[in-house]
Amino acid sequence: MSHFRPMDPAFPIDRQLGLEASPVVLINLFTLDKVDEPKFLEVWQDDAAFMKRQPGFISTQLHRALGENPTYLNYAVWESTAHFQAAFVHPEFRAKMSAYPSSSVASPHLFQKVAVAGICVA
Repeated sequence: MSHFRPMDPAFPIDRQLGLEASPVVLINLFTLDKVDEPKFLEVWQDDAAFMKRQPGFISTQLHRALGENPTYLNYAVWESTAHFQAAFVHPEFRAKMSAYPSSSVASPHLFQKVAVAGICVA
């Protein structure tokens, strides 16, 4: 089973779910043992397929860190916090979490785009 380690212990994902925002970006950092990498990828693909079918899902992209240690970053865009919350607490998704290798640690956090004049738009 995947363990959770909040990116911001003072404001973990369960507290973020109570805020209304749209759109939102989920950043989820995963660490795991190298031996568990094939199983992790299999389970993540299954989870992503489930999320892709949920209302409010826009897109996702998985990234692997360079180097020997398997560290992954998932970037997923949702129409709103409410849409992400509905998928995140869905019983089918919660049941899937037990399939992750025991060495995997997930650090999910929600973000919103920020406008910076002359650089990027929100």
